[in-house]
Amino acid sequence: MMLLRHTVCGTLQGARSLSTRASAILSSLDIPAGAAELPGVYDGQWSGSGDVLESVCPTTGEVLARVRSATPHELHEALGKSKEAYLHLRTVPAPKRGELLRQIREALSAKRDVLGALVSLEMGKIKTEGIGEVQEFVDICDYAVGLSRMMNGRVVASERPGHTILEVPNPIGVVGVLTAFNFPVAVYGWNFSLSVAAGNANVWKPSPSTSLCSIAITKIIARVLEKNGLPGAISTLITGGKDVGEAIVASQDVPLVSFTGSEAVGKVVGKAVQSKFGKSILELGGNNASIIMPDADMSLAVPAVFFGAIGTAGQRCTSTRRLYLHRAIAPKFLDALQKLYATISVGDPLVDDTLLGPLHTRAAVGIYSDAVERLRQSGAEILIGGRKYDHAALSQGNFVQPTIAVPRTTDPADKIWSTETFAPILNVGLFDELEQAIEWNNAVPQGLSSSLWTRDIRNVGKWIGPKGSDAGIVNVNVGTSGAEIGAAFGGNKSTGWGRESGGDAWKQYVRWSACTVNFSDAAPLAQGVNFST
Repeated sequence: MMLLRHTVCGTLQGARSLSTRASAILSSLDIPAGAAELPGVYDGQWSGSGDVLESVCPTTGEVLARVRSATPHELHEALGKSKEAYLHLRTVPAPKRGELLRQIREALSAKRDVLGALVSLEMGKIKTEGIGEVQEFVDICDYAVGLSRMMNGRVVASERPGHTILEVPNPIGVVGVLTAFNFPVAVYGWNFSLSVAAGNANVWKPSPSTSLCSIAITKIIARVLEKNGLPGAISTLITGGKDVGEAIVASQDVPLVSFTGSEAVGKVVGKAVQSKFGKSILELGGNNASIIMPDADMSLAVPAVFFGAIGTAGQRCTSTRRLYLHRAIAPKFLDALQKLYATISVGDPLVDDTLLGPLHTRAAVGIYSDAVERLRQSGAEILIGGRKYDHAALSQGNFVQPTIAVPRTTDPADKIWSTETFAPILNVGLFDELEQAIEWNNAVPQGLSSSLWTRDIRNVGKWIGPKGSDAGIVNVNVGTSGAEIGAAFGGNKSTGWGRESGGDAWKQYVRWSACTVNFSDAAPLAQGVNFST
């Protein structure tokens, strides 16, 4: 069994008083601890008089805060101010926008550890992952500072004498960013940093269950904007539920929508944006696979699969859901992996050496339990895990045992393999030839991340080539989870085809124009067309 090493710290002080662990974190981020309600709308001023959203700690079950979301009128006003902010920001030279991002980077870095603690408190991921998530925002700000001097167009040779063709990028307008609970800080950072460098204003609609993270980040950004005499609505925050998200997506004043979430909702968002001829960046389901060849370095592969399957309690878009083992090494690999599972420390994610925190919500626990029950009913062998923790110290939180299962079938069309379960469940299949494993990897609807473990360069060539993995992330001797910010992040197929963060992702945040300039004394037509009388 996995080891229970930590109990939840902090003593509850009353019906509406916060635990000491929660109040210390919130106070450090200028969020009034124990306030009856917090405003959840920012467009240069804080407001909010709509429905109340509760932020619940997944570790203890305590209500951390009640946040007032936007009314329809407040949403309309905020969108209007965002458009006004864009009209101002687009005239600011790009390197000056880069300087703004540098200051935001410094402000975030100064609060990195306490912001990371807030992520752990409200979302549930362990301390090192929470801090790492904030570091992602810091890193992408660094990236965007340099990018602000390198968002180049192109000069294209013209076939006509005395002409030249320019491809010119300009700001696109207001960018709507709808983020998910599992990365309540970093995903906004990816979008916001590139978008501001490009000259756009941003409207952030966070997950209703992680409102505190969005409020803390917005407060930090707002102070930097105010210091520079810039409109606060460059980074507008609108908390709320489904209705708020639908209104942002449908708004004609929001030409680009970045959405992170489920495949089902992503379909709705994509259709809605398309119906107004807008642009969308979709980051949807994962269902990621690792393939282990007989020549793999086990000392690297086993820990990587361990982190991939258990990190963030299996709630990363890039979490390892499927493990395909070559038959020759399967027993040895599974034995080593189960030994790691058996020693994992579970408990308060704010304690340094905890490796497994809670699932984010009670509903997620139900999804986990249903998935395990389906495995059992189908005849799968449960190697380890498969139930909630029954320790009294964990009873108030959403703690479940990481599970390794060997389904009776390896048919990728079976729902056990084709459906992503956002929980720490790892399904194992055995193969004999790499081509078979690649076929299984590619046969599911999703296409986010994938990983091959081998020391044979011929296998690498197959894996990254046209007959290889069809995912957006195709790793070799690196796990499915834990991408850096320098390369574009995103997936193919039902993952949505969106790209965020590094690489050429910035090109989505601008509108492109082809500009033909005639500096001659004649006006010839292209392709030699003669239209003279």
